[in-house]
Amino acid sequence: MTYINIQSRLKGYKPIAVIDIGSNSVRLVIYEGLVRSSAVLFNEKVFCALGQGVAKTGILEEKSIEMALRTLKRFYAVCQQVGADAIYTLATAAVREAKNGLAFIQSAESILQNKIYVLSGSEEAIYSAYGVISTFYRPNGISGDLGGGSLELIDIHDSNVGEGITLPLGSLRLQYMSNNDFVLAKKIVHEHLCKSSIVMHKNADRCFYAVGGTWRNLAKLYMVVKNYRLPVMHGYEVDAQEMEEFLLFVINGGINKIKEISVIPKNRRQLLAYGAIVLIELIQFISLKRIVFSGAGVREGFLYSKLPREDRISDPLITACLEMAILRARSPKQASELIDFTTGAFEAFGILETENACRYRKAACLLSDIGWRIHPDHRGNEAANQIALGSYPGISHKGRIYAALAVFFRNTGLSFDKKAPEILKLATSDIVEKARILGGIMRIANLFSASTAGILPNLSWQKKQNNNIALHIPVRYANLIGERPYKRLQQLSKITEFSLAFEVF
Repeated sequence: MTYINIQSRLKGYKPIAVIDIGSNSVRLVIYEGLVRSSAVLFNEKVFCALGQGVAKTGILEEKSIEMALRTLKRFYAVCQQVGADAIYTLATAAVREAKNGLAFIQSAESILQNKIYVLSGSEEAIYSAYGVISTFYRPNGISGDLGGGSLELIDIHDSNVGEGITLPLGSLRLQYMSNNDFVLAKKIVHEHLCKSSIVMHKNADRCFYAVGGTWRNLAKLYMVVKNYRLPVMHGYEVDAQEMEEFLLFVINGGINKIKEISVIPKNRRQLLAYGAIVLIELIQFISLKRIVFSGAGVREGFLYSKLPREDRISDPLITACLEMAILRARSPKQASELIDFTTGAFEAFGILETENACRYRKAACLLSDIGWRIHPDHRGNEAANQIALGSYPGISHKGRIYAALAVFFRNTGLSFDKKAPEILKLATSDIVEKARILGGIMRIANLFSASTAGILPNLSWQKKQNNNIALHIPVRYANLIGERPYKRLQQLSKITEFSLAFEVF
């Protein structure tokens, strides 16, 4: 078989790589390109523990240096193999603070044949905040990035960031500073927070965006404990007081009783308690109410800073869904036309939407046809799972469920039964109702237009008297009206309690 014009990746972009030399691990992430919502082509990390020596003696240990340099040789070879257009290498607390950090950087730069950016604590905080901004829609709160060597805190409001601060409270460093004494570790964290510029109670009603591998792993375990059905860490939001109980459970050794602890690498498990201590102290010190976990951080933030301003201010969710429509839909243009078609329907039906609900509806429209190559018997479930579990930025877990459920109804019909994916059973009755209506509208649009572009812009929803709504059809498209479109209109009529009809003009 000859493969021609393969469209599994966006055209016109070259891969771009970011190497992150951290206190715990050295990681390579290769992205599809420098775009607003870039997909990950390759991701690998090696636990080199560079910060371990710095915490003990102030220098990078020889065995850690050797492992890190071997890792960088492989990473450079991988970048060459993939054809990365650029390689950006970032080094954080361990290298920044080590007495022999400069010598290590010189050796690493010789291997990578490129400059390494040794970030200051303030820069690390800013790029971490940019990572949150790049993957959340109009975030508002404090970003906290817990690494192995340091904790960065910075205020975020929409796309604006405040002055970042860095504290020597990384999980690896804290372990050695406290000599494995949790009581002492708690005291160390509390003292550093008291000396910091964080204003107590200032952020009580805002989110805390938790960044970093240790906190991400705590979130994964918390999902297990809570039997949470949507295993997507990014955007996972929890009540801070409830989370505090779990964090105490971790500190007291409870995680060893969790069967699923095996999903956490062994070299990460010993640091979970220290991450828990830091998070508890932050909850109490700043009176946090909500914690939102972020899958993005310094690497994504660094690339975000390289984007033109017009790209940075664009909606990450809509951008990502447009890209997916290009890659998976029969007609990306028709998927875009569906947005205005459903907007008109919602207005005629009198359905009110918040700003985010409107965004999620648009996302569902753009993703409505991504499962068209799947067998019809499985199309609804598979497409719904791709949406609910996909790497989509700028969408809450409730938003994922709404969009996924709407596309499920669009593909399988308007009943909500045992065929629905398990994760969609998290939906509230309000989400189910709106998703059924949206799915019903999309079913009419899909059948009437045969999933091709150019027809939907000519159709319009008109509200009449006595609870009647007409879908206006130009006379040149009158022959497209038939038994199946009529039945789908009647199905939508039943769940909206409006009397619906086609009207040719």
